[in-house]
Amino acid sequence: MKKTVRLPRTPYEKIWGSPLTEPWYPNAEAAKIGEIWFTASESVPILVKFLFTSDNLSIQVHPGGATGKTEMWHILRAGPGAKIGLGLKRSVSPAELRKAALTGEIVDLLNWIPVKPGETYFTPAGTVHALGGDIALCEIQQRSDITYRLYDWGRTGRELHLDQGIAVSFPEPATGAVAPRRLESHRHSLVECEYFNTEHLLVRGSVVFPAQPGRSLAVVLTGSGLIDGQEFTAGETWEIEPDGPIEISSDDAAFLITAVPA
Repeated sequence: MKKTVRLPRTPYEKIWGSPLTEPWYPNAEAAKIGEIWFTASESVPILVKFLFTSDNLSIQVHPGGATGKTEMWHILRAGPGAKIGLGLKRSVSPAELRKAALTGEIVDLLNWIPVKPGETYFTPAGTVHALGGDIALCEIQQRSDITYRLYDWGRTGRELHLDQGIAVSFPEPATGAVAPRRLESHRHSLVECEYFNTEHLLVRGSVVFPAQPGRSLAVVLTGSGLIDGQEFTAGETWEIEPDGPIEISSDDAAFLITAVPA
């Protein structure tokens, strides 16, 4: 009996999305694909997304708690000058944050960070943030998708949520890229938080992934091969049952493995 299940994927077009989704998915001829969602079973309250940007996302914030949205980003592709906004350059009062959102000064207040493939960024709920254009990334988050827009670059027809957003914001600086913690030569812990633990796994040959106390998700970033005897390829997400180890084999593949902390 197989211990892994390939999750179905659901694409969503976004105003800031991109038709350039290769090598993970065939490029879209006309559609601007912004997000590809992978929703696991109810026992794994984690949502995996692949994001593709051609323009800036809104400057936004997410609420906290069990129904909030803490997330992490693993950068897969970044064009020249690609950047993310993560936290603020300095601490401000709620009143200052509101004024900056209304005037557009929030753009310069945001801490913009140049990014490159292979980097990981942790975005706790309450962090004011944005993604710039020309980026592909894998996002791992709580299953809730509540987003409060603070500023939307002058776009029309999209609601702002200043009262809700400012109420849940921590208007202060945030940390930069995550420093991976070595577990084994081929495994590195990236993020450990209340809602998910995520590690980076390299497979060159054959690897036995040990049994976990609960279900986990294996996100294929690059490469192809076999997982639990089934063929996998980049851009897929697999749900792994907890009963027993699984074997992953590939000439060269990279995964994010994530699970709810035991």
